Amino acid sequence: MSEPLLAHFEDLDVGQVAPLGACAVDAGALDVFVERFAPGWDTAYGAPDAMVYALWSRLFADKAASWAQSKVLAVDGLRFMRNPPAGELLRGRMTVMGKDPVGDEKGIVIASHDLLDESGRLVFACLTRAVFSRR
Repeated sequence: MSEPLLAHFEDLDVGQVAPLGACAVDAGALDVFVERFAPGWDTAYGAPDAMVYALWSRLFADKAASWAQSKVLAVDGLRFMRNPPAGELLRGRMTVMGKDPVGDEKGIVIASHDLLDESGRLVFACLTRAVFSRR
């Protein structure tokens, strides 16, 4: 089996929007998450912020597996806008905000990430800076 083609620094353009995929807030997973990591949180309020972050992080990690990304330097400016209820489908997207070549072998990509609910409302947003390999 051949290795998948990886997206490199040069393959990303400023302004480009990349879908990160989708995931649902699973009721069973919500119950377990609250029991283990957010005791006292009432699931009637929806998924706690930490679970929303974990869902975004999973979508981002799955998408980044097809990129020539060696390291995420920072996750900044976290904004939690709402707590989605169990069963809500969330969609992630990343917008390339800037790029900075660092020598001949690496470059830094600055991106804005959004997690949206089924109605297109913002649930979570953040900024990332990641190191990508250059071709």
